[in-house]
Amino acid sequence: MDCKESTPAYPGLQAIPCVWMRGGTSKAAFFHASDLPADAAARDALILSLMGHGEPRQIDGIGGGTPLTTKVAIVSPSSRPDCDVEYLFGQVVAGQSRVDYAPTCGNILAAVGPFALEEGLVAAKDDITVVSIYMVNTKSRCDAVIQTPDRQVAYHGSTAISGVPGTASPIELHFFDTIGSSCGALYPTGQAKDEFDGVAVTCIDNGMPVVLMQAADLGISGYETPAELNANTELKARIESIRLQAGAAMGLGDVSSKVVPKMSLIAPAQEGGAVMTRTFIPHTCHEAIGVLGAASVASALIDPRAAGGDTYHAVAGINDLSVEHPTGEFTVRLTLAEDRLSIQSVALLRTARPLMRGVALTPNNK
Repeated sequence: MDCKESTPAYPGLQAIPCVWMRGGTSKAAFFHASDLPADAAARDALILSLMGHGEPRQIDGIGGGTPLTTKVAIVSPSSRPDCDVEYLFGQVVAGQSRVDYAPTCGNILAAVGPFALEEGLVAAKDDITVVSIYMVNTKSRCDAVIQTPDRQVAYHGSTAISGVPGTASPIELHFFDTIGSSCGALYPTGQAKDEFDGVAVTCIDNGMPVVLMQAADLGISGYETPAELNANTELKARIESIRLQAGAAMGLGDVSSKVVPKMSLIAPAQEGGAVMTRTFIPHTCHEAIGVLGAASVASALIDPRAAGGDTYHAVAGINDLSVEHPTGEFTVRLTLAEDRLSIQSVALLRTARPLMRGVALTPNNK
């Protein structure tokens, strides 16, 4: 699956080998690090040009104009003894001409293993291949367990995930060293509950910095549609005020131009899960919830000291927590220590597949 084979010439255009892949409920352009400039500024300028920067619809690029479809994955072999490849995630902020490397993306992570196998970065084994991935953004490791019958990546299967039609082959993501991966501690502020603007919140980082709060404390039910929440400018301004204060308290500095921390509003579950969520990333309500965002939410639910703990801590005896969101649910598997509060590891189930492969084109003068 080498995109470099027989690359045609396009006069006046620069051609960059690229694989467009779905990972979980997101899509991203996958690049080999070796095909991009080594200089970070030049690399970002090229990525922005390819994606269609400066215009929210990204009509003159391959970007999708939404946070879920405006992502890039940069993959390279790893020199680390415990990892096969390294994965740098970039969130292209549509309309702002910048690439945000502060967070990682667990959905796109699900496609890194298949990409590495198909591109020859890792050799497939019989039946099952484990691809160890170093997540550059969060300096942590994930082992992706991929079905490889006859040493070929399997894409067909019976696993269904919310937000993606049909079924596909399962990809198990086993995370290591995610606690405090961005902020240095599970509770970056030093406590399980804080208060900003009179609202009780939990600032937590188990792979993704998240600020958790009860929807009812903001005067809403938590069952509104994303469109309804996105139209509520007063609510969004209030959430952003809390986010800016929480970001500083979490050691993230001035987060006004960052996509973290994510803001997750919680309410009692409606479909038999542990909790219902509405997540802002950071100014737009997500149609679903991110992989590691769900892991951070689930990690807070097991702690009765967290915001809303009196309501949700009854699920503390359950290791598989179903985090509901506007388009379905996300099951997070937590391995807990004997105290039932300490988290040893996190595992999640996703699917992924390539959608298109070839070259991405951009004018040479951009």
